[in-house]
Amino acid sequence: MRKQFLALLLLSLILCVSTVARAQGETPAKGASAATTSSGTGAAPITITATTSPIDLARAALAAQGGEKFKNLKSMVLIGTVDLYPPNSTQSIPGRFVWVIAGDKILIDIDARPAVSFKQIYDGQRSYSSMPGVNLPPASKFGPAVLAKADQAGYTVSALPDKKKQRAFRIADADGNTTDFYIDPATGRVVTFLIPYNGYTFGTENKKMKEVDGVLVAYSFTQRLEMPQGAFFAEYTVKDVKLNQPIGDDVFAIPN
Repeated sequence: MRKQFLALLLLSLILCVSTVARAQGETPAKGASAATTSSGTGAAPITITATTSPIDLARAALAAQGGEKFKNLKSMVLIGTVDLYPPNSTQSIPGRFVWVIAGDKILIDIDARPAVSFKQIYDGQRSYSSMPGVNLPPASKFGPAVLAKADQAGYTVSALPDKKKQRAFRIADADGNTTDFYIDPATGRVVTFLIPYNGYTFGTENKKMKEVDGVLVAYSFTQRLEMPQGAFFAEYTVKDVKLNQPIGDDVFAIPN
């Protein structure tokens, strides 16, 4: 059970963070009436109301995420701590994580010894995992990355029932991959997103966010995975963020 739990939570982290820097547009939203479109064409701000269309909600969310700066990220490094909670347990498994992305290359390193020590690498062509059965999902098909693709051919944006005061919408691609977004109507910021993958639904809730060089970064977020035996839960805290810094190929070297 513990091995399955750790594998699923590690996959949950991969799904959450590996999508963020794979976005491929204006400054973030500043207030209730400043959730702006970000196509780079000088479009008027979008005021989010009860009747705002799903595509405009997606545009406002992209603008709040950082718009063109988010779309054009070259690299991102996140370093922080994580507390992992097995089902029906209040005792966490503490650890640290490092995540590095540069283009298609990804490194995820989690140290929660003695319970687990895990490394996942994709060097742009090959994938490596220190834990069998935990492999990188398609990094560009889920999560915040798809906000930048909502206007592209092959993507559809549809309405979802709102949750409390949060506006909701779904982005789906031609292959049927979907991400459900719930955003704060005052800022356009994504509060929660849900990703179905490999028969599971991974939920991420952003607790605390900050702008770093014009890009919105979640500094505190939680993840939840419902299973028949109970809910898997994890709390992540980002301690250090670096954007658009040169990353050497040796960082993504796959062990022999």
